[in-house]
Amino acid sequence: MAKVGSSDAGYIRKVIVMQRVLEWSGRILLVLGFISPWLWGIGVLALAAAKILDNMEIGHNVMHGQYDWMNDKHINSKSYEWDIACDGKSWNRVHNYEHHTFTNIIGKDRDFGYGLLRLSNDFKWRIKNLWQFITYINLSVLFEWGIAYHELAAERVFFGKKKENRDYKVSHQELKKRFFSKGTRQIVKDYLIFPILAGPFFLWVFFGNLLANVLRNLWTSTIIFCGHFTGDVQTFTEQECENESKGQWYYRQALGSSNIKGGNWFHLMTGHLSFQIEHHLFPSMPAKRYREIAPKVQAIFNQHGIHYNTGSFISQYSSVLKRIVRYSFP
Repeated sequence: MAKVGSSDAGYIRKVIVMQRVLEWSGRILLVLGFISPWLWGIGVLALAAAKILDNMEIGHNVMHGQYDWMNDKHINSKSYEWDIACDGKSWNRVHNYEHHTFTNIIGKDRDFGYGLLRLSNDFKWRIKNLWQFITYINLSVLFEWGIAYHELAAERVFFGKKKENRDYKVSHQELKKRFFSKGTRQIVKDYLIFPILAGPFFLWVFFGNLLANVLRNLWTSTIIFCGHFTGDVQTFTEQECENESKGQWYYRQALGSSNIKGGNWFHLMTGHLSFQIEHHLFPSMPAKRYREIAPKVQAIFNQHGIHYNTGSFISQYSSVLKRIVRYSFP
């Protein structure tokens, strides 16, 4: 962290410029789709890439406070709001605090399976698990909405029996208000305002935005599943983690996450969550630094006989799919 400084500030500002260029190029090309479908197709890809950068390399990392030291109100965890249906404050509560503090502790980390998928023997098998692969596909296609609804579902705001004596950090009324206001804003922006601005090319823009959002959802879901649910990822009980020391916390993070090998562009488009192990060990470190520290982290793992869970995209994703299918059955 002693090295963090101007080069990191320059990097994130360059990524933000790149994201803005991709977004507006994409939106213009969607309108020009009437000239050639190729322009529309390139526009969809450019807009999807912009949304991926916004969510992964910029939004996720800025909201972790990785750039708060810059004292730039536009790149600060307290004020940043990303281009996704999930309200930023909900993300901070459920992901940044709960998931990163209680990583893979069954009963305390509600990210493990998102309450939809049975991914270990820690959970009792139910009939609905038989078709959980289809549930996974639907969750991936609608991933931004799944993440947006995650906290409400966990708190049983609309359906299900509410847990007694739960320490609610936010009232149900506030959760519903934030969910509907952020979700409505996203729908109006992508499926009403921009298509209307395109005039007679309304449908070109409408369906372009829809496809870009789906591509972003599929990519982010896949990368996040590869970082958390590969076959070697381990779970923990609350009893195992009682009176946990700082060193044991690091050990749990090491066993509860997994990396993906790839080139520089691949790492950029994953928001450097291809270094999920390093991210869990040092969540407030500027993500680009994970490439630099990964060899040192791996050497320490080797020194202490800890499995460093990494592999190619194909091998890690295959492992995820096998896990989903395996725990579909008793």
